[in-house]
Amino acid sequence: MPGWRTPGVVAGSTTVSSEACLRGAFICASSHPGLVILRQAVVEEGQPKVSSKKIVSKADTKRLGALPTATGAIARLAYACARRADIELKPLLKKAGLTYQQINDRSARLSVQHQIEFLNVTAKALGDEFLGFHLAQLPDLRELGMLYYVAASSETLGDALLRAARYSSIANEAVSIKCIEGRDIRLVFTYVGVARHLDRHQIEFLMTALIRLCRQLTNQQVKPSRVRIAHRRANKGVSELAAYFGANFAFGAKADELTFVEGIKGTRVISADPYLNELLVANCEQALSRRRGGRGAFRAAVENAIVPLLPHGKVRAAHIAAKMGLSQRTAARRLALEGVTFSAVLKGLRRDLASQYLSHADLSISRIAWLLGYQEVSAFTHAFNRWSGITPREARYRASVDSAFVAGGRL
Repeated sequence: MPGWRTPGVVAGSTTVSSEACLRGAFICASSHPGLVILRQAVVEEGQPKVSSKKIVSKADTKRLGALPTATGAIARLAYACARRADIELKPLLKKAGLTYQQINDRSARLSVQHQIEFLNVTAKALGDEFLGFHLAQLPDLRELGMLYYVAASSETLGDALLRAARYSSIANEAVSIKCIEGRDIRLVFTYVGVARHLDRHQIEFLMTALIRLCRQLTNQQVKPSRVRIAHRRANKGVSELAAYFGANFAFGAKADELTFVEGIKGTRVISADPYLNELLVANCEQALSRRRGGRGAFRAAVENAIVPLLPHGKVRAAHIAAKMGLSQRTAARRLALEGVTFSAVLKGLRRDLASQYLSHADLSISRIAWLLGYQEVSAFTHAFNRWSGITPREARYRASVDSAFVAGGRL
């Protein structure tokens, strides 16, 4: 396969400061009985400010500007869940590149990449394939902070969805949500600066929480008319998600999307407060204007462009560069700045995806080979053996043994 080459080379406060809102801070639900209190908190002066401690501990400061961050709410929920289950947390935090200090300091933003890794290792330790989905049903939605309140104060559900999409990056810089209005309302989730293929739990959390939000704001059992999720899953256990999301639900899609019928747009939000909403929208717009531009690892963008094309055999350096609106030479330079080549990115991506796909018993080895862009099973087997020293079938057997240990409570 040709490659790009480069020549020569949540604390309980009863008020919330406007600064905390601008940061999309994790707000303790039990401390905020209603939107009126939040309105007072935003307009009053002299409120205590959120600590300006370092955003991502032990991060290379030269790379900090390229690391998408999040409030860390999802990771902290997972941490609490694992602690209740008496899981040893130190090795999980270490694997994910996180520390106790980051988890315990609710004002500290976390690297989204670290959050995704922590969710993955915690889900494995708990033996919960749908950890993100289950976590999204635990918290009071007011704990989502600014995003909740700007949606909850909107006049209609259509307005709430538009604002949740527009301001979602305040809470999580790696996930861009686009709200497309037409015959239906489509919410399209795009990953920025983080490789999409590494994540399952965060995206399932976000989609589930968004549907919960719609139901809470309207006091109606709102269901999307169509749900598409990019990553693949085994059939086992998926029925639980299908029951929640609705019948028109599928994994392995080209993009992550939630679609609602156009008729829900005018549904009234029961907690609407136009005065508070005007104030919050102004604060959110100010927060967006202050966000740093140009964030995001280029390698992750390349990986996200490759994944949907792998099964179709169209993964060539020139083709991917053109898809991204770049020349092959420019793309090569930008990858070189991150210390990788196109061929190395492709190899690493295939290795990561192979490990994920092999955990799904309903995917045959031949099907996995096709999904990874190999024309022959033998080519996939040889490549996998070079990566890991074992065959795909041996890897699948070992994964099934590990799962049996987790299910038996012997992890």
